[in-house]
Amino acid sequence: MSVSPAPASPAVGSAPTQTDLLDFARRTAADAELIASLPLDPEGRTWVRLEGPGGSEAWLIGWPPGTGTGWHDHADSVGAFLTASGALREYSLAARLPTDGWKTLELADDVDRERRLPAGEGRAFGRHHVHEVLNDSHDEHAISVHAYYPPLPRIRRYSRTGHVLRLEQVERPEDWQ
Repeated sequence: MSVSPAPASPAVGSAPTQTDLLDFARRTAADAELIASLPLDPEGRTWVRLEGPGGSEAWLIGWPPGTGTGWHDHADSVGAFLTASGALREYSLAARLPTDGWKTLELADDVDRERRLPAGEGRAFGRHHVHEVLNDSHDEHAISVHAYYPPLPRIRRYSRTGHVLRLEQVERPEDWQ
């Protein structure tokens, strides 16, 4: 199912910026009727594809208590996400990782970042941003809006043990659409 929220604002013919994507997420999250229309599952995440600004890929995602993404990045896409209801937690790495050609990396001591994003708060991020997002509530669903440009060419999934980050899988759009 594809839903069209409020029109986006990038100039005609220009690629949306991180700011444009975050503004889109903010406007979309403010659409109470759209947020309420997302079917929620008690055990697994649910999602609906949205029409993003300037040819971007966008999603409305429902997060049951205790669910998350695991460590991943969005390859060459920039992005933004905003919590529409509930709260999410993001763990990220403040380090520029090599884009390709590696399977295991030893991370420095000072690269870990953590953000709590209650309803109405979000963030934008650049290419190759490695993070994991989760709803660490024990009893409350969260709903969020995500947008990426260019549309996701791939998602790289990682495992993490201590300071070791290991590339586990590369997903392509046909794997999640």
